[in-house]
Amino acid sequence: MASRSPSLKVIRPTRPRRVGGAGTADVQTTTQRIVDAVSAAIVERRLMPGTKLAEQRIADIFKVSRTVVRQALNQLSRDRLIVLEPGRGAFVRQPSAEEARQVFEARALVEAAMVRTLCSRITEVQMARLRAHLADEAAAVARTDVPGRTRLLADFHVLLAEAMGNTVLAEVMGELLSRSSLVSLMMQSAHSAEESHAEHVAIVEALARRDARAAAKLMTSHIGNVERNLHQHPRTGDLRAVLEPV
Repeated sequence: MASRSPSLKVIRPTRPRRVGGAGTADVQTTTQRIVDAVSAAIVERRLMPGTKLAEQRIADIFKVSRTVVRQALNQLSRDRLIVLEPGRGAFVRQPSAEEARQVFEARALVEAAMVRTLCSRITEVQMARLRAHLADEAAAVARTDVPGRTRLLADFHVLLAEAMGNTVLAEVMGELLSRSSLVSLMMQSAHSAEESHAEHVAIVEALARRDARAAAKLMTSHIGNVERNLHQHPRTGDLRAVLEPV
């Protein structure tokens, strides 16, 4: 049986549910479909930084009004995945070098503390889940499954945040992962993906030993390596080919 790539699980802060009739619910569902499609395309390297997201083109693809598309683009802008430029339209964000530095600095501080704490509280069930995840990562890297390995390498950090059982931390990690996806996940070569997987394995081994100092040091080194290994591979795909529902 062919291996199926899992869906990205990057955590996003929960937004309050708006009250409305059936029509409102339908619009919200369609809006979310567009948001999910664009978000996945960005993280899976099918939409690169700077790509223009034409409202009418997206409306034609999803068979909705431009008003619905505009709602989706506004949400993506709030999630910092795209920018809305007056008179020009919507574009996939292009993080600056300084923003990238700040994002990775914040991740290093938060995630080093996270794994240090996890060493004293992670359960055997959670450890088993991490090891199963590492096996999926290894398989995706070996078969050069770029979308699959991209999602899995990000999900490793999500699993660690989930193991903490801290909703506030999960929200912080969701914001950082969403922003760093534009900086790192889309710019990762096969070689750096292999390195990231090996570093994930080392971090899990440190967690298994309950070695808080080693886990924190390995996480800090890992995030620094990801930042140093960034590679930009500019390309622009046709919006219909990238976003059209299968």
